[in-house]
This record gives sequence, C-alpha cells and structure tokens, in this order.
Amino acid sequence: MSFSSCVEFPLWAGPGCGDPVAEVSPVFLQRVLDSAMSDAVPVDPVDLVDLVHGCSPGCIGAPPPGDPAPVFLLCGDRSRDDLRGGSVHVLDSGSTADCLFRFKRTLDRMDVSSVRVFTTPRGRDRLALYERWLFTAVYTFDYRVHALTCPSCAGPAHSDPPGEAVRVEEEVKALVQGLPALGGGVRVLTSSLIPECFGHGFSTRSGGVTLIGTLSSLNLFSSSRRRDPEALVQENRRRLALHAGFHPLPLRLVKVDHGSRVWVVGQAEPDSYDAMVTDRVGVVLAAPGADCMPILFADPRLKVIGAAHAGWKGTLMGVAMATVGAMVTEFGCRVSDIVVAMGPSVGACCFTLDRQQAEDFYRVHRDCVPDPESVQPHVDLRLANRVLLQRGGVLPGHIHDHKETQRCTSCHPEDFFSHVRDGQNFGTQVGFLWIRGTD
Repeated sequence: MSFSSCVEFPLWAGPGCGDPVAEVSPVFLQRVLDSAMSDAVPVDPVDLVDLVHGCSPGCIGAPPPGDPAPVFLLCGDRSRDDLRGGSVHVLDSGSTADCLFRFKRTLDRMDVSSVRVFTTPRGRDRLALYERWLFTAVYTFDYRVHALTCPSCAGPAHSDPPGEAVRVEEEVKALVQGLPALGGGVRVLTSSLIPECFGHGFSTRSGGVTLIGTLSSLNLFSSSRRRDPEALVQENRRRLALHAGFHPLPLRLVKVDHGSRVWVVGQAEPDSYDAMVTDRVGVVLAAPGADCMPILFADPRLKVIGAAHAGWKGTLMGVAMATVGAMVTEFGCRVSDIVVAMGPSVGACCFTLDRQQAEDFYRVHRDCVPDPESVQPHVDLRLANRVLLQRGGVLPGHIHDHKETQRCTSCHPEDFFSHVRDGQNFGTQVGFLWIRGTD
C-alpha cells in the first residue's frame, strides 16, 4: 500500500487551541482507497502512521510508494471517516490508549508482531510509554522518525509536560479497568483446612480481561515471550484481589527456577526461588501454576505461611518439604501443626516424562508411575508431593487435595491454563495466601 505526503492537517498547537479539522487532498484519498481495495495479502510488518503527534504524513514521513503492508492511521480523538475503507484502518476511537489497545487486538487477530511506526521524535517518546504497558517483547516497533521541518511540530508546544509517564499509566489503567469481564465472574477455589485467620485461594481462568485464546481470560503472569501485556495482567490481578479480599495489597510471586530454594521474606531476596515463607501480616504470597502445582502452607498456631511452586523438577528436589523446613527452622513451627493445600496441576492422565526421569518418581512411590515400562511413562505429581510431605512428618489429614483442585489442568480448559495442552503461549493461574490483620 502506498502513502503520499499530500494529506495536510492544520498545525497542532496543543490544548486549548480548538478541535483540529483535516483537509484531505483528493489525490491522496484516491490513492489510499484504490490501494485499499486491491487484493494485496497482509504481511508482517504493518505500518502505523502517527497523526496524533504530527501535523500530517508529510511532517512525520510515510511508508514508501508500493509498500504492500496494511496501514493504520493513529488519529486519537480526531475522527477520520473520510479515510475509512479496505486495508486502511483508522484508529480514532478516543484516547491514544484506546486506539493502541484496539490496534494490538487487530495485530493479534492477524498474528502479526512487527510494526513500522512513522512518527516525530516526540511521538516516538510518547508511544514508547504506551508500548511498555500495552505490548510485550513479542512485538517489535521500528520507529521511523522523520527529520522535522515543521516549526510547530519542532516547537515548544510539542514538548511533553511534566509527569507524562504517570499520565500515560493512568490513562491505560482507566482503559483496562473499564473492560468487560470474560467467561463470567472471577472464581476461586479454597481449602477447608486453612482457617479464617488466613486469606487464601487458587485462581481459575474466568473473570479476567485477556482476549487471546490460550491466555483468556484471568492470566496472572506477564511474560516477554507471550502477547499478554503488563496492563492487562495487572488488571487481572486487581480483579482477583477485589474478589478474594486482599486489594490493594499486591501479589508477591515466587521467581520460578524449577528448584527447591526457599526465600524467607525480609531476608536478602535471591535472584530466583520456588518457595517463600513469612510471618508478616498482609503480605500476599503467591505461587504460579500451569500444570506445575501451587502448594500453600499454614501454621494456625504461630501464624506462619508459605507458598511453593512444584513442577516435576522441584518435586523431586523436595521443594514442598523445603518449605516446611523453612517454617520450622526460621519461625519455630512444629511440622505436626502445619496444614497444606495442594492446588490444581496436570494429572497423570496427561503428564509424561522420559523413562529415566520417570524412574526417579517410581523410586518416590511405585504408584507415581502407573506405566513404568512405557517409552514415555505417565507421572503423578500430586501423589509424589503427598508422599514426600507425609514422609517428612506432615500429617495425612493435614494435606488437602480437594476434588476441585484434583482435576487435571490439561483436561479442563474451561477452568485452567495448561502448558501441556496449549504450548508456549499458555496462561498462568496462582495459589495465594496471606495472614489477615486483627482489625
């Protein structure tokens, strides 16, 4: 799709100057619409022409003639009905955050991740603020910054006011807080073993704002390798916190290393760890899961809690009993007082390992591997963790494996995220636990 520099917008002089009115060259409009009606196949990258921070395509540069990439015109709250049609996508739905969020949704539907942005130096700096909140490292933005010749675009009226980063953050948060919940309301699973002096739960996947299929809708972890950005994940966490009763306290997630290291909150924090313990009121511990199992620990007598992430490696390395051990050594807990709630995980029906790795689980307990002679034996993570906890002295009646959390994450896509089922673009649920205050 070609772009000419013959669209002329009046100078944008900043707030208070009145609504800008565009005059569009008939030659430019005809070229855009003719190209938009062609049979060109969308390609990666697409072009984003920033008309919010520049007076016109002539001021900010434009895609070269003959470029087949789809073109998106970022107009913000300046309506551009005269440019709609074909492969010309006009982004004028309101705030810049709203326009860019809709732009991201379109990219996701197209399965496109590369964007060429034609903008001004100021536009590049401001759009980078939105990029931080609304996109991840999956997306690449190639900013084509045009050498400014327009005195208005280069002048002081186009400099960013103080606190611009805060204003953008607030604009984005207002946008995502207004998004509708998907899949019904937030639903949390709980354990009857954990008393009311603690707040706790295991999240499911409904009630969030994430639209991408395998991440929809209450994904609680933002990864540079996936398409769910920081703004949506933070909003999902906010909605979980409101539902569960710990808002505005933040979730403190373990920094997963698939090992058995335990961090005692308040001590020097390691770069990575798979469990943590504390006796501090109001600190919300959380362990992620998407086949790996979040496990929650509580001592009702001394008011001490722990949370662990137990994947197959961490299970074999003893992360569950390492958490119990930290509660004993750091806070004086008795093993017999500790109650444990096991969260959702992949079942033996869907989880397999190489035979050599499965043999390690067979040594934990023969029932952990129902088909040890298979090339890829099935492995029961839940049973392995229960066996290891009981061997360490946790009372069998103090380990809660609720029928809801016993369901295989891979077999139940309506309720749980699953790496085994969904591959690399998987969502994350969590187990969370905190000590309630006395007031």
